[in-house]
Amino acid sequence: MNRYGLIDSPERGLPAGHEARRQDVDFLVLYVTTYALSSTVLPLVRRAKVPVLVLNLQPEAAIDYKRFNALPGRRQMTAEWLAYCSACPVPELANVFGRAGIPFHQVTGVLHDDPECWLQIHEWLDAARVVHTLSHTRLGLMGHYYSGMLDVATDLVQVCATFGTHIEIVEIDELSHLRRSVTNEQMERQLSSIAQSFNVESDCSRDELKRAARTSAALEQFAEIHSLGARAYFYKGSGAEQNEETITSIILGASLLTSRGIPVAGEYEIKNALAMKIMDSFGTGGSFTEYYAIDFIDHVVLMGHDGPGHAGIAEGKTKVRPLQVYHGKIGRGLSVEMSVKTGPVTLLSIVESKDHGFKLLFAEGQTVAGPILEIGNTNSRYRFPIGAGTSSIAGTSRHPRTIVPSGSDTSEANSKSSRYYLALRRHVFVESGSELRTNATTGLIQPLGCHSRLHWSSKLSPTTNWALTFFIARYRRDNEVQRAPLHP
Repeated sequence: MNRYGLIDSPERGLPAGHEARRQDVDFLVLYVTTYALSSTVLPLVRRAKVPVLVLNLQPEAAIDYKRFNALPGRRQMTAEWLAYCSACPVPELANVFGRAGIPFHQVTGVLHDDPECWLQIHEWLDAARVVHTLSHTRLGLMGHYYSGMLDVATDLVQVCATFGTHIEIVEIDELSHLRRSVTNEQMERQLSSIAQSFNVESDCSRDELKRAARTSAALEQFAEIHSLGARAYFYKGSGAEQNEETITSIILGASLLTSRGIPVAGEYEIKNALAMKIMDSFGTGGSFTEYYAIDFIDHVVLMGHDGPGHAGIAEGKTKVRPLQVYHGKIGRGLSVEMSVKTGPVTLLSIVESKDHGFKLLFAEGQTVAGPILEIGNTNSRYRFPIGAGTSSIAGTSRHPRTIVPSGSDTSEANSKSSRYYLALRRHVFVESGSELRTNATTGLIQPLGCHSRLHWSSKLSPTTNWALTFFIARYRRDNEVQRAPLHP
């Protein structure tokens, strides 16, 4: 974080703007302490060429009118009034920024003892850090798309242009070669890590555990060699035994990587890997999930997926179970079974649209206790305010697959992630359900911001609504992006 000090003239603003460019800042925070001419501020923000957060913060909640009016002269009164005058120039700055095409948002509140105000500010900073992380992430793609699953096909050019993420195409042959080179000592270390990280069921054979540990050690080397920050994979196979050995023993190692900040998504689900990286960058983590079934009696949606899971969001210790046949995949081997922690949960999907590029689809609900399908997969029960049937129909009307639960709201990081907003670039817009609760009884589904339809129920803070559309509009110059209304 860089500080440019007091900018009180155009002569100071322009050099600060040049310095911001040299330091490659992502986000500019402008604290308006008193009245400031727009001609003082414009050279700075114009030269910096980044989104701006204007802090309109008074020193106290109100002026002490009695003390103020008892001051001995107008000069003293003016000086005291100017200390509270941060709100005065904000409309002027807003007008100039708008006419200059400079995206900005303001947070209004009190400098001290205003937790809601400072929560908003920290949320903006968290969002900026997530965007920075995405733009410095190398996403490894290994294998090919799941045959026939057309919705997972992804425009890699737009991934790089939108998120700034580097795409690295990696080969399963290289991973298999690394696997053959793993020493017994390396394998034993991974066996120890698996035993510590998972609840290994008694019916898991020693041979299968060794197979998984060997692949896990190779995955660690693979990620280091290619400096991977996320990964998506799928491999059907073509009779190459060494590659089949690798791909059918990959889940435990991929789960370990996911739990330590290198999210791994199966089925070559690139958008899901990005969504998992977003959640992980907020300090909470996530796992791949999709619809399993609907329980109309308990009013819950059963959701889960096979493949890697995130132990950090699990209720208790993740179980390791043997599967005689993988679900929709070749071969057999060890898999992980877990439920997401009960409590508030955030679900996120990155969706690709024909007309608008990428979209963020997100929701808030509850994970609830109850029976699940004990089939060796991630599996949880989700309850949404609009009901199980409505939420599922709404979700499947467009994009039912790439939804990532962030886990129970039991920590500060999870709390922030469930209110998050994301600063993304170009052709990304937002779909959310923040209006759905009030309008569900009339059958109306209101979109947030752009020309989109809503699929999930979600309770968002005004900061969240504004910040999402703010950063989206940053790189869209047409009329399809509209700023979301503030909520009461």
